[in-house]
Amino acid sequence: MLVEEGLEVFLVNARATKNLPGRKSDVQECQWVRKLHMYGLLRKSFRPAEQIRRVRTLWRLRDRVVKDAGRAVQHMQKALTQMNVQLTNAISDVSGVTGMNIVRAILRGERNPYELAKLRDPHIQASEEEIAHSLEGSWQPDLLFELQQVVDAYDFYRKQLAAIDKQLEQYMKTLPSRESVGEAVDKSELTAKQRKKIKPNRKSKDNRPAFDLGAELTRLMGVDLRIIDGIDVMTAQTIYSEVGADLSAWPTEGAWASWLELVPRNGITGGKVVKQEKRKSNNRITTALRNVAEALCRSDSYLGARYRHLRARLPGLKGVKAMAHYLACLVYRLMTKGQAWVDRGAAYFDKKRQQREMIHLQKKAAAAGMKLVPIA
Repeated sequence: MLVEEGLEVFLVNARATKNLPGRKSDVQECQWVRKLHMYGLLRKSFRPAEQIRRVRTLWRLRDRVVKDAGRAVQHMQKALTQMNVQLTNAISDVSGVTGMNIVRAILRGERNPYELAKLRDPHIQASEEEIAHSLEGSWQPDLLFELQQVVDAYDFYRKQLAAIDKQLEQYMKTLPSRESVGEAVDKSELTAKQRKKIKPNRKSKDNRPAFDLGAELTRLMGVDLRIIDGIDVMTAQTIYSEVGADLSAWPTEGAWASWLELVPRNGITGGKVVKQEKRKSNNRITTALRNVAEALCRSDSYLGARYRHLRARLPGLKGVKAMAHYLACLVYRLMTKGQAWVDRGAAYFDKKRQQREMIHLQKKAAAAGMKLVPIA
């Protein structure tokens, strides 16, 4: 309401004022914060535009509903296990087509394991005999009632997801398009994996929205973040829903990484860094980039080779954080300058690493008055 009246509002993090001296009563706190603001000692937090905040509300609501549906699936597995129905030993996903067909048949009163096994999807790997063997349990009335309640809750969450996706699709179509950033990506230079990622979404079996979210994001952001290995449409939507397509609030990629808490907090005294502190963050973009970094562990790509190299050098979660920082820089460059990321493969990274190591060894040998001689 204040912004609509033409006032420039500063939303200030309390962390920026807690280390500054001053009186801490309620009235005097307001006066003190006003005084600090007059002296230019307070920085305002980033707050996206109204249009982006509406997308953020829907996307965060969707995330909560997906997690609730996941807990309902775990509850279903627990109820089945308590009845000694080891369905998860035969199929990997109880919430899939085969699993839900069997669970609903059980609730309708079917107890013959071989009749239940006939409900399997033709594409599933487990045979009818294996599924029937896993369905020999003890049918307890109280646990069947619990299973019915959980299935009803799961169906309710799925209806909620469908309604949220419909609302999200309708609203995103009303948002203005953004001009393409930089030069258009030459699809002939992309790898087969990158070309597959940017194809229109088929009917998805996971928790992705039912509509073509990738094409909509490309229109709104002016770039397609999915060409970066590891970043899928869900990660791209998380980035857009949190900050939008305009990253002008961060003048450099270093400022962007600092806002994401992907750089250490340096204690500087006299122009020297005297200590470095870890920076905890609950930023949703940071969490998404960390998950992408960990997913690159077995990727046969340039980014996968880089992550494995960082993980070998940096212990624990430091390698994950370093890779997430690099991914954040790639996202910033792509969204601000249109620098398209073209994957060169893991072999290219290993070749460049060997060249750097050779140059380092040659310099060390020259400093010691020696010379490297290749083996004939």
